Amino acid sequence: MLDDRDYMRQPVYRDRPALPPLSFTVGLLLINLAVFLLQLLASNSLSAVQVAYGYFALSLAGLKHGFVWQLLTFQFMHAGWIHLIFNSLAIFFFGRPVEAALGRRHFLTLYLSSGIIGGLVQMLFAALIPHYFDAPVVGASAGASGLVAAFAMLHWEERFQLWLYFIPVSMKGKTLLAVSLALAFAGMMVPNSSIANAAHLGGILAGGFYVRLIIQSQWPQWKLRDRRAAPRELVNVRAAKSGLWRSTTGKLDDEQSADEFVSSEVDPILDKISAHGIQSLTAREREILEKARAKMTKR
Repeated sequence: MLDDRDYMRQPVYRDRPALPPLSFTVGLLLINLAVFLLQLLASNSLSAVQVAYGYFALSLAGLKHGFVWQLLTFQFMHAGWIHLIFNSLAIFFFGRPVEAALGRRHFLTLYLSSGIIGGLVQMLFAALIPHYFDAPVVGASAGASGLVAAFAMLHWEERFQLWLYFIPVSMKGKTLLAVSLALAFAGMMVPNSSIANAAHLGGILAGGFYVRLIIQSQWPQWKLRDRRAAPRELVNVRAAKSGLWRSTTGKLDDEQSADEFVSSEVDPILDKISAHGIQSLTAREREILEKARAKMTKR
């Protein structure tokens, strides 16, 4: 009854097929490269450079003149080859697993919204502290920062390995998010930095909140909770440590029959998957599904 469902066969974020060669991640990389080549061609003409940066790079003056498209176009421009390469590496290594987990529509929405919000945060600081922040901004780093934050949220307690300047570093998702935020805040303290660290900060916050609020449906506690889900009562400290919860039937999870467990615990989760997708499940809900499969196997 449960094993015939696709999402009961593999872990939540590993049950999607491999991405085709031309995924949205690869598409973004190709667009960034194409735009940069156009910038190189235009660099021989001073007037062309002035037009490109005046109309398409993000600036406070441009937004004041109504050039709102700059919030999108600046994300595909870069200041040099090194700038392009580092952003492309971040998009490639973090974008592919995020796209595989969320799907193309959510991936593209998360990436572009992270870039837009990152740009707005940068412009906010440019308006408040113009001496430090008011300069034209180009680059995909705000969107890439959103992908890093999304990856961290999706792998919050999972340990993985990253290569930092050819040095392998092992960490969890929550550590990656903390380090990213710390670097963004530290960079903002450097006067007249050539790096748009405020945009990085905005991208990180946008990507993290997108996964938390939209994908995982974990709204702030002051929001009204969905009453369709069966309420749970923690039995005691010892039960909490062992992962045992009392359901609406008044029994511990391990005391229920397979049919009782499916009816009281699994059905609400299946309803949630139907309404919001499997990526919206919390760690506890995934644990319940695994326990349900184990119960069904013992029958």
